[in-house]
Amino acid sequence: MDELKSYRLLLSDTLSLHFSPLFPYSNSYYRKSGYRVFIGIGGNIGDTIKIFGKLLLRLKRDRTIRLLSTSPILKNPPFGYLEQNDFYNGVILLETKLPPIQFLSKILYLEKRFGRKRDFPNGPRTLDIDILFFDSFKVSTSSLQIPHYDWQNRISVVVPLLFLI
Repeated sequence: MDELKSYRLLLSDTLSLHFSPLFPYSNSYYRKSGYRVFIGIGGNIGDTIKIFGKLLLRLKRDRTIRLLSTSPILKNPPFGYLEQNDFYNGVILLETKLPPIQFLSKILYLEKRFGRKRDFPNGPRTLDIDILFFDSFKVSTSSLQIPHYDWQNRISVVVPLLFLI
């Protein structure tokens, strides 16, 4: 997959940005017809950048989603549980007509399809997808918090998000 080849920009000893034709990506055609959603993606097991590329291609084929843009991918150290590989993280802006709970079901399904296992909080994973913002919705349930809890204090969200706002 030549479209998944990337180049890297070193930001510091522990942070680097990775660029490819899919990250960042921008859909030049846009006409609002659904909810605007920012999702965060992350992973540190396997070939994470390749997994992100496959996820993006899958999202582009999904009839309930219109992909609008993506950030570059940030490589950063883990937080919480530190005895694991560095993470790759990015942010995707998309549009959907699905309401928040149905959209959550879709992304949980995608995580599972890409091998996500939830062994313990902040543990290693193949793919993590978080709903960061869902239009102007505010949701607080046991299974969903929108805006995403503590997003503004996570470099893994803030740096990629800067490329989309």
